[in-house]
Amino acid sequence: MTSGVSKSSSRSFRPWAWLPQLSVMDRYIAKELALPFLFGVGAFSSIGVSIGALFELIRRVSESGLSLAIAAEILALKLPEFVVYSFPMSVLLATLMTYGRLSGDSELIALKGCGVSVYRMVLPAIVLSFLITGATFAFNELIVPAANYRAAVTLERALGNERPAFQDRNILYQEYQSVRQQGEQRDVLSRLFYAREFDGERMQGLTILDFTQEGLEQIISAQSAIWNFSQNTWDFYNGTIYVVSADGSFSNILTFEEQQLQLPRAPLDLAARGRDYGEMNIAQSLEQLEVIKNSGNQGRIRRLKVRIQQKYALPFICVAYGLVGSALGTRPQRSNRATSFAVSIVIIFSYYLLMFISQALAQSGAISPFLGGWLPNIFGITAGGFLLVRAAR
Repeated sequence: MTSGVSKSSSRSFRPWAWLPQLSVMDRYIAKELALPFLFGVGAFSSIGVSIGALFELIRRVSESGLSLAIAAEILALKLPEFVVYSFPMSVLLATLMTYGRLSGDSELIALKGCGVSVYRMVLPAIVLSFLITGATFAFNELIVPAANYRAAVTLERALGNERPAFQDRNILYQEYQSVRQQGEQRDVLSRLFYAREFDGERMQGLTILDFTQEGLEQIISAQSAIWNFSQNTWDFYNGTIYVVSADGSFSNILTFEEQQLQLPRAPLDLAARGRDYGEMNIAQSLEQLEVIKNSGNQGRIRRLKVRIQQKYALPFICVAYGLVGSALGTRPQRSNRATSFAVSIVIIFSYYLLMFISQALAQSGAISPFLGGWLPNIFGITAGGFLLVRAAR
């Protein structure tokens, strides 16, 4: 009787009972996928680090006297970026090698004979692809930007050419507003902000041209100005305000020792040290976009929009590669690891070539930023789905 109660109790307190149970086939295929995936992460990360960082650091050590300790620290900080890039490539290699071996050893034929469809066979690979997609997104948002930024700062300090935490000279901010002219919507200059110097807190030598009031223009000249955080205004000191009428005459001239003006904070944000695209996550990129969206620099705005879409799209390369690799691997064939690796290199090269082309088209305005970031994924997932349907016939 005690034995019966024990069995019933053990069935009642299974903490993972709500999870779907993996079949023997799923566990077997997942185990076969794991080793090639880890091999791919190591191989592709090593190649990426060697080409993208190691050779440059060796040159810095030999030519600029960079210490080996600093070089090793920078290399460690750059490693997460290349590990992330290796994730999609490793998914492709793992699916090609695993399903290619299963096909070559006639194991897939045996599974088909048992009534298992190709779609069911590749399901573990698709699940793996989505799991790696989540890991790629997490790495790209939480680890890679911070590590890249720290690596850049460490290298600059070691070489003695560290950039200041702010732009110290010639801060120029242009603000545009959309108006309707002659039946068309156009962007016209509404305000121009110029400061000769900036020490991180106080702007020096300011000139502001304000065209926001129709038929009236303001020219503000001041020795210095600081941003008032408590009131969200600019405090200008020792300056003059010139009010110019539509006919070009001065309608009013006002001198002041201290004056608060309701002007945007954007020039202060623009003067702060900007990060490169690889040093920002999505949230930081969106903040940067808000700062520059009214600057009128359409080329820079478009580039940043494309990069933001690429940050969203990059993790889903894993899904595209998982589909393509599984579909190609399930075809009747006999391939070894060298062949799978070579096929992976060709597919990866083709994919990134398409990515660079779509990025260039989006930055030139030929296609939208969304298509510029997602077109390679759309093409890859479509091609993978088509190949999978053919393999299932």
